[in-house]
Amino acid sequence: MAGTRDGAVARAETYFDDGTFLAELQRRVAIPTTSQETDAMPALQQYVSGEMTESLQALGYECEVLPNPRPQYGPFLIARRIESADKPTVLTYGHGDVIRGQDDQWRAGLSPWKIVVEGDRIYGRGTADNKGQHTINVAALACVLRERGALGFNSTVLIETGEETGSPGLAEFCAANRDKLRADALIGSDGPRLDHRRPTVFGGTRGTMNFTLKLVCREGGHHSGNWGGLLVNPGIVMAHALSCISDSRGQIKVPEWRPKTLTNSVRAALADAHIDAGEDAPAIDPEWGEASLTPVERVFGWNSFEVLAFKTGNPDRPVNAIPPFAIAYCQLRFVVGTDPHDIVPALRRHLAAHGFGQIEVTPSREVIMNATRLDPENPWSKFAARSIERTSGQRPNMLPNLGGSLPNEVFTDILGMPTVWVPHSYGACSQHAPNEHLLGSVAREGLRMMTGLFWDLGEQGRPT
Repeated sequence: MAGTRDGAVARAETYFDDGTFLAELQRRVAIPTTSQETDAMPALQQYVSGEMTESLQALGYECEVLPNPRPQYGPFLIARRIESADKPTVLTYGHGDVIRGQDDQWRAGLSPWKIVVEGDRIYGRGTADNKGQHTINVAALACVLRERGALGFNSTVLIETGEETGSPGLAEFCAANRDKLRADALIGSDGPRLDHRRPTVFGGTRGTMNFTLKLVCREGGHHSGNWGGLLVNPGIVMAHALSCISDSRGQIKVPEWRPKTLTNSVRAALADAHIDAGEDAPAIDPEWGEASLTPVERVFGWNSFEVLAFKTGNPDRPVNAIPPFAIAYCQLRFVVGTDPHDIVPALRRHLAAHGFGQIEVTPSREVIMNATRLDPENPWSKFAARSIERTSGQRPNMLPNLGGSLPNEVFTDILGMPTVWVPHSYGACSQHAPNEHLLGSVAREGLRMMTGLFWDLGEQGRPT
């Protein structure tokens, strides 16, 4: 084989330093792939059929854009470069869709659809989630290919366009295209690093279930002077119902929602982990969450219940009336061992047992992102850690799962492969908010690490 590992990594550095990375990312950010908008289909189609297909075809990939099994949602791109049947195959995943631009909320001088660089920050919608991250990975593949003349392994790239709406159709699509997507492992990038100054490897994600609690007592409000003390106030009842789900420090009280235990391997993996999301990140509240756990264990080894919004009456224009209803929008993030299909039934049983059976519990959407976890001792996980340490000079934070959620169970359960995620963002990136940005220093290091990782895979073959 021609070329060297150092030569491939040097190509990655040049790709970032000469502005090519920013130029490619600008093309992709400029396409408003807002999958949450009803008129986004042309942009979603353009992203996979035009931008990404052309970029991957230039690297010798055979590209196929296929419709979503759910026609109202965006398409998928499968790109394949097969070099030899006896070589390992790696699946690389990314999503081309982004959340709404929120154009009018960005700081002066910034726009969601135009790259702006200020110091180490690269601003633009999708820079962190996920266009910047899969741009890094595709570029790393290109650097290995140009240095070596071949990857040394088989590569499949899957780009979806509906992750921000819960990846509808992804499970059915992967089941129907199992042969095309068959691989030894997934190596992808999404989510943030645990510490923005130190690489992170995670092997799965927490699951997520969103649901609403609703209590309707009557139609219309009634004067609080005439009816106060005579009519049930649904806001007060809802507040007490929420307090029976979680105590005053956020510890979960629904028995079925409490994980049985943390395994020794998970505790060991988290022992030297430290959360540092950057200078704009909020300060951690040490007295919040499960009292017996460390802050890191609360995020990566335990479940968390959140009230996302709570409404009763008219918060914008309060009036002296007893409101007719109360509604709370809630979420449970959960780890492996929690039955996702029993989350809502368990809550209904718990509320009824505490005298709140009149409250209606409704899942917010039909798609559940389930929990997944990869043992830190898995050969693919250890391979990634060794390679990244060789390139960066740092042992990465090794997490059995991310605190957030991804459709990872599609890869682990339907396609049956271990998953290794190497994020290129950080916690204070304003993902899903105005002023989203990527750190240039993390992006550059990500390019170096992924190039080294793909080089090592082509050189040594399947990890054992």
